[in-house]
Amino acid sequence: MKRILIIAGITAGCVLIAAGFLFFRSTAEGPVLSAAPAPVIDVAGLKAKARQGDPQAQTQLGKAFAQGEGVARDYKQAAHWYGQAASNGNVEAEAMLGELCQAGQGVERNLAKAVQLFAHAAEAGSVAAQYDLAYLYEQGRGVPKDEKLAAKWYRLASEAGDPAAQYDYGQRCVLGVGVAKDPVEGLKWLLVAQSRKQSGAREKVASVESTLDRAQIEEARRRAAAFVPRSPL
Repeated sequence: MKRILIIAGITAGCVLIAAGFLFFRSTAEGPVLSAAPAPVIDVAGLKAKARQGDPQAQTQLGKAFAQGEGVARDYKQAAHWYGQAASNGNVEAEAMLGELCQAGQGVERNLAKAVQLFAHAAEAGSVAAQYDLAYLYEQGRGVPKDEKLAAKWYRLASEAGDPAAQYDYGQRCVLGVGVAKDPVEGLKWLLVAQSRKQSGAREKVASVESTLDRAQIEEARRRAAAFVPRSPL
């Protein structure tokens, strides 16, 4: 799932300091070499389906308002339709509504509510919510700072194929932050993130490989090649 974070500050990345190292994590996936034109959104059709209670249409309409695609950007409308979809069981919409609550866009800023939404959606398997919940535990925002829980949710998002989470979790494994120190496993995740064009991953791979022997590097590469992400929502 390709997720667009709308929260200022999260997209800029965050700093992880441990064991004397300073790491910068960016959620950007690097430059896009080419891109197909964005499909034209049938806003009228989405509205008709959304008003009839279709949770997928409600979610798509919420995204259209949040991103200003086919309509003027309107976070209040985005929050409304995400809320409707979430109440109809759409986990992706629940995660997106959590991001609006976290940022105070279209709704009153409410970290406690954001955590509640992220936690429910993350437990249901939303990769977006797993990443966002991990970030809040890492930063201690809306919840007590907890590196073990941050690592747990970054790992789950990593296993579903989120490259930013793979980059973060890989560094945690290398340093032993919230997880047992395992530089081979850490390199594996950094290699996977690199294969997904995660910004900064190539440089981090080179840095970690310089500290390992050939056998460790080959094992990490073997694990990375064997990695198959679980199906995301």
